[in-house]
Amino acid sequence: MNKKDEVIINVEHLTKDYGYGRGVFDISVKIHKGECYGYLGPNGAGKSTTIRHIMGFAKPTVGKVQIFGIDSFGNTDKLLAKVGYLPGEPAIPQGLDGWGFIEMMQGMRGEANKERLQYLLDLFKFDPRMPVKQMSLGEKRKLAVVAAFMNDPDVLVLDEPTSGLDPVMQKVFIKFILDEKKRGKTILLSSHIFSEVDATCDTISIIKDGKHVSTFNANELKKKQDRTYIIHFLNKEDLKDYIENRNKFEVVYSNEELLIAVIKFPQDKHNEFFLTLEGMRIKEFEEKPFTLQDYFMSFYKEERSFDGLSGVKGNSKEGLNKEKNNGK
Repeated sequence: MNKKDEVIINVEHLTKDYGYGRGVFDISVKIHKGECYGYLGPNGAGKSTTIRHIMGFAKPTVGKVQIFGIDSFGNTDKLLAKVGYLPGEPAIPQGLDGWGFIEMMQGMRGEANKERLQYLLDLFKFDPRMPVKQMSLGEKRKLAVVAAFMNDPDVLVLDEPTSGLDPVMQKVFIKFILDEKKRGKTILLSSHIFSEVDATCDTISIIKDGKHVSTFNANELKKKQDRTYIIHFLNKEDLKDYIENRNKFEVVYSNEELLIAVIKFPQDKHNEFFLTLEGMRIKEFEEKPFTLQDYFMSFYKEERSFDGLSGVKGNSKEGLNKEKNNGK
């Protein structure tokens, strides 16, 4: 068997029902060696519940959860030597300084990799001499990152890893994950931040209300065939004429004050789309690339605020929501 075909994290039909629609239901995940698997969903969707079961902190009501072929529940101590776990809300004792927490975690894992530890301290610009009670949220997150990865584990399980990090450190972290992928690490990255999932992940699952609604190859999504264009008209008359009489395709959004129309059509209809523009008085038009956020929001239509149309110049959330409420 090719090493890349080896399943490192295996979740089969995981169900944990807390009642009243809370929990996770019939979740299945296979993460192969060297793969970065993205787990995408808003807070409360079930991401952390799944991860707690993967780490063995909770027992499934139904289903099987394994890492390296070992049942997670009841074997957390064995797995921590090979798995770097970064929880969404790290619990760090207030009475320690950074060094004290690092030494405590080294004792729990039974080993220390001083070279790797120093590399991480330098990379994330973290001073472990600071008392925990004086640390900002960002500093605590850096400490948790260092502690999770300092023994150079084969598997990384990350729950909202950049929460609390400033934009500079977020970029550093994404670069770190990409470097770990090159080194052959197996990574589960749970997040609600589209950019970090899009930049790092090979396979992505979208979770909603405790259920998987889609699992797909990230590269295949980027090759999606539909095209979206934003057309900027010179006057309201042409905008209205185009939408009512000339256009043959889906109108994603229109705004008479901004003089724009957002049109979506299949890639093989490019020529037909451009023919609809003949004779129209247009200031400019631009393609809006299809994004992971667009695809994600197709499963969360009822929560959509039209923020996805970030390519529309002069756009405002208040104005767009007003248009939405008017039924336009």
